[in-house]
Amino acid sequence: MTDHAKPTLSVIIPAHNEAGLIGPCLDALLASEWAGGGVEVIVVANGCTDTTLAEAETRRTAAEARGWRMQVLDLAEGSKPGALNAGERVASGAILAYLDADVEIAPPLLGQIAQALVGSAPAYASGQVIIPPPHNAFSRLYARFYRQVPFFHHGVPGCGFFAMNRAGRARWGDWPVIISDDTFARLNFAPEERVAVRAGYRWPIVEGFGALVKVRRRQDRGVNELARAYPALLANDDRRPSGRSWIIGAALRAPLAFLAYVAVALAVRMGKGSDEWTRGR
Repeated sequence: MTDHAKPTLSVIIPAHNEAGLIGPCLDALLASEWAGGGVEVIVVANGCTDTTLAEAETRRTAAEARGWRMQVLDLAEGSKPGALNAGERVASGAILAYLDADVEIAPPLLGQIAQALVGSAPAYASGQVIIPPPHNAFSRLYARFYRQVPFFHHGVPGCGFFAMNRAGRARWGDWPVIISDDTFARLNFAPEERVAVRAGYRWPIVEGFGALVKVRRRQDRGVNELARAYPALLANDDRRPSGRSWIIGAALRAPLAFLAYVAVALAVRMGKGSDEWTRGR
């Protein structure tokens, strides 16, 4: 792709201390089934004290060999909203995709996303969430139950990877400083404006009981924060199965996994552990 060619799709990847993860993330992205150029990759290293920046730079040659543009930004402050805003300021694609640095997309995903977001009407799209088996035994049990949660099977979850066209992105200004940026983005679109494509992406969960508790606590704080700051957005959430009958059915299908899920939920409710969040892999 020549320097003056405008890309079809910009992929923005905020990365904070993602050494060992940003490489596989970019390798999967660069293995996309995409004809020709038309893609721009923007890695936004923010507040990194490890080798994230250097690892990202090693993929520049492979990106350019595909005719893709690649930029690696280095921000001193560690802030995901700040990284998203910085990435958008240099993005020029008609479609904006947002990819977490520990996520690996399937080869068909980018092409399907681009097809889903053609047109002038505001639209949002994502793929199917695949939770790979964790290494830790407790996390494997937790994941077995977590995969059944209706959030992943109704509507368009968009956790870890989502995209929108420019008309959709025009619905708000800068990214707000909140925890649940992915939920904020999703709920800025009505259910009928959200498209689920068939291709998937690998979205790993953290390893170990303590890390799961920290992440779950942070997720809960993010949901509560969003409800306080943007209550009108909640009307755009999807309706999903819930209640006692669903819980009983899920528990019977995987009783030990259900107990692991409950143990994490109880620990969060009892306030055990630190509020500080770390990835824990």
